[in-house]
Amino acid sequence: MHRFGFFWMAASLVVTGATGCATKNYVRTQTAPIVEHTDQLDQKTQANNAKIHDVDTRAQAGISKAQSSADEATQNAQNATNAAGQANTAANDAVHRADSLDAVVKGLDQYRHVADVTVTFGFDKANLTADDKEQLDGFAAQLGGAKSYILEVTGGTDSTGPAQYNYDLSQRRADSVVQYLASKYGVAPHRFYLIGIGKDMQVGDNTTREGRQANRRVQVQLLSNTNSTQQAPAPVNPGSGR
Repeated sequence: MHRFGFFWMAASLVVTGATGCATKNYVRTQTAPIVEHTDQLDQKTQANNAKIHDVDTRAQAGISKAQSSADEATQNAQNATNAAGQANTAANDAVHRADSLDAVVKGLDQYRHVADVTVTFGFDKANLTADDKEQLDGFAAQLGGAKSYILEVTGGTDSTGPAQYNYDLSQRRADSVVQYLASKYGVAPHRFYLIGIGKDMQVGDNTTREGRQANRRVQVQLLSNTNSTQQAPAPVNPGSGR
């Protein structure tokens, strides 16, 4: 009886063990696809996240580039506006100087044109050459016989470059002529009337080399007061001064 019970218990354990193994195998069989599917979902989720991050990065870069371009365009527009304003101011100033000279001459006694000389300059240059000085020396020889005279000194440029730069350049060219005449021939400062007209009043065609050369000029006009009772100044010694 006891032996039969033992065999029965052993058989039960074998059956139970077999059943447990079968259950575990079943569970593994059923859950394996789920685990695999879950892994696939994780991989897809990671891939999607990577794509989203990449799209976001490129979108941010595009937005930044667009903003930078917009800022640059705004700055360029502002610079253009400022440049236009400066050019307009310089042009108005040149016109004002010309009008002022005309008013000064008309406000004095009767003046007449006596003589003039024109010297030209190299591209973007304001210094006098030996030939320029020789021409000014010949012109200055006439100052000794002029009565109550003034010298209208007009500087010009060709059309190359910004307007404001050309106004400044034309003024420097006129200054170089004035300094030469004042230092070498003792011409008093009050006799000079300077105008830097830049490229506003052209005498040559800027599409040709010769025309541009003609525009890079300083013209000096000797205007004498014919009604003056003043005695003519003593002849100027061309060799005096520096």
